[in-house]
Amino acid sequence: MARRHTTSLIVPAVESRRARRARKRTERRLAGELLRAEQAARASRQAAERAARKGSPVLGRAGEAGPAAGRNLRPLRVQAHRATSATLAAAYPFLAEGGLGGEGVLIGSDAFSRRSFVFDPWVLYERGVITNPNVAVAGEIGTGKSALLKSLVTRSLCFRRRAYVPGDPKGEWTVVARAAGGAAIELGPGMPARINPLDAGSRPAGLDDATWRADVRARRLVLLTSVVETLLGRALHPVEHTSLAASLDAVTAGPGDPVLPQVVQAMLDPDPHGDLPAGVDTVEQLRDDGRDVGHALSRLVFGDLAGLFDRESTVTFDPARRMISLDVSRIGEDNPLIPLVMTCTSAWMESALRDPDGGKRWMVYDEAWKIMRQPALVRRMETQWRLSRAWGLANILAVHQLSDFAGVGDVGSEARARATALLALTSTRVIYRQPADQLAHTRTAMGLNSTEAELLPSLVVGRGLWRIGTRAFLVQHNLTAREIALFNTDARMHGDSSARAS
Repeated sequence: MARRHTTSLIVPAVESRRARRARKRTERRLAGELLRAEQAARASRQAAERAARKGSPVLGRAGEAGPAAGRNLRPLRVQAHRATSATLAAAYPFLAEGGLGGEGVLIGSDAFSRRSFVFDPWVLYERGVITNPNVAVAGEIGTGKSALLKSLVTRSLCFRRRAYVPGDPKGEWTVVARAAGGAAIELGPGMPARINPLDAGSRPAGLDDATWRADVRARRLVLLTSVVETLLGRALHPVEHTSLAASLDAVTAGPGDPVLPQVVQAMLDPDPHGDLPAGVDTVEQLRDDGRDVGHALSRLVFGDLAGLFDRESTVTFDPARRMISLDVSRIGEDNPLIPLVMTCTSAWMESALRDPDGGKRWMVYDEAWKIMRQPALVRRMETQWRLSRAWGLANILAVHQLSDFAGVGDVGSEARARATALLALTSTRVIYRQPADQLAHTRTAMGLNSTEAELLPSLVVGRGLWRIGTRAFLVQHNLTAREIALFNTDARMHGDSSARAS
């Protein structure tokens, strides 16, 4: 009979003879039980094999007669093979991740399987691979994140997707939008384009008058609140909310769309014959409650942003265009008011985005870390992220590092929680090269294992770690020669003509 031996991995430093004998008896008993269990399992398996063969045309013990004599039936028993993942990778080199299928936009190639890598958030959402179509891209400057955004958006146009860029601080999307058959609206000093962020926009089909008015009012009030809180650097007081809402209602009572100077005038000098909101007894009280808000808004009318958002729109937003980009580079890339400008421009587009029949659309936030500095603006973005599925919208943003999400507000604040929720509402995350001091935070935020985290500092240009739902891919993004000439800024600076993303 086969013998089984056991040994102790950990033995007490001080053990009496009696305890040692008792331990050895226990070990022998356990070894015997293990042997009997294996014998019982083997007997059960053999009985099952005999039962399966019973009644089947099999050879007898003596084998066949005649020329084939000597052949006999022998059951084949193969022991389970166990090895490390490194050994298995060498022994079975043709086993790799199955990929996401062939439906979607060609991005490049999987660095491990060498097969083509395609991606489409709407297709993956319909298949249940991801829970939302939003995308976040993080990477150091020059690693290829902007090239990925432009390539992904432009290639998806042939699948009847549309793309909107609510704010382009560097002006890089202007040439892309025009080359794709879209439009680029340039805002800034000396430019003729003007945008009224309080435009009602195009009315979606199927909305009755009351619902449409309520929707427009709520959208305008949210925008004004976000703008004022950003300018004041604090949340509005309840009385200020009341004053702002009353001023907005007063200027919307007339014909046409209101403009910001009318709202400022209504707050600093309310109509003495107008209706007072509940809780306000006099016009003087209404004026005092909204004085700080009115002066904050006046910066967009008389301050350094005068002339951009204080008049009726001179351009129209056509949601049927393949791509629309709002170029704000003339305002200055480092201007601290760029987040405020991008908030006004995105609000101008928002009515079209709410149309459920508008089709599948990209909303691109390049250099999104600028917006995320302002908690009030993050709150607006969170609302848009949560409603992306209902609107058929895929929000895509680019940041330098994932710690940008944790850098909003103070620890434990509502602003920090909203920024973290924004990342949680993003099912697809692409990480390009990260500095070593960001690995710990990136690993925690993304739920990476040690092997994935160790890849990040050494990723070459254009190669990123894609986390799509619970699955991970190492993808090399490839660009065509025309794409490099069109939107690869690093290649234009260095004269690089390679076909890889930079």
